[in-house]
Amino acid sequence: MRISYDPKYDILYIKFGDAEKVLCKDIDEDITMDIDAQGRLAGLEVLSASKHMDLSSLLPVEMKKEVLIR
Repeated sequence: MRISYDPKYDILYIKFGDAEKVLCKDIDEDITMDIDAQGRLAGLEVLSASKHMDLSSLLPVEMKKEVLIR
C-alpha cells in the first residue's frame, strides 16, 4: 500500500496494488474507487481530503508529484 498526498490540490490517493487498467467508480463527488479487472479495490482517490479526514493521522506520507490516470 502506498499513500500519496498533494497539498497544493488537497488530493489524497491510496494505492493498494498495481493494476494496468482500472474502472473508476464515484462514491460521492469527492471520493473515487479504482477497481481492477478482478473486481478488487486497486486505489482510492479523495479530493478535498482535509475536509474528509484528519490528515495528521496519516502523515508523514510520500510527497511525490505524479499524474493520476483514471
